[in-house]
Amino acid sequence: MNDQTPVQDAPNAPQVSPGSKIPPEELDRMTDDIIAALKTVYDPEIPADIYELGLIYRVDIDDDRNVSIDMTLTAPGCPVAGEMPGWVENAVASVPGVQSVKATIVFDPLWDQSRMSDEARVALDMW
Repeated sequence: MNDQTPVQDAPNAPQVSPGSKIPPEELDRMTDDIIAALKTVYDPEIPADIYELGLIYRVDIDDDRNVSIDMTLTAPGCPVAGEMPGWVENAVASVPGVQSVKATIVFDPLWDQSRMSDEARVALDMW
């Protein structure tokens, strides 16, 4: 992990700390591909992906292309809490260039609906 200022490209985007040894073009591609991979993971009870729901709090790519992800759940008692980090790790591990992935569930800050993107709000009819 490094101490560079995180990049945030949208209101619901995770914080992405760039690796200093990774060329900017590769880092941009990896970041886009990681976000695309995160968008393939769904909570089975909610018809929106975890990225658009705002469940991804931090994505850190270190100089060796190891990815660390802090994520949360819509509720601490989520029935797939034990499985979802594995789903995230498997999805992100498929991104070319990623060496390893570790997803950790955190509850600080607690998730709330303000973290959802407009796309998620439309999917859930929550306007």
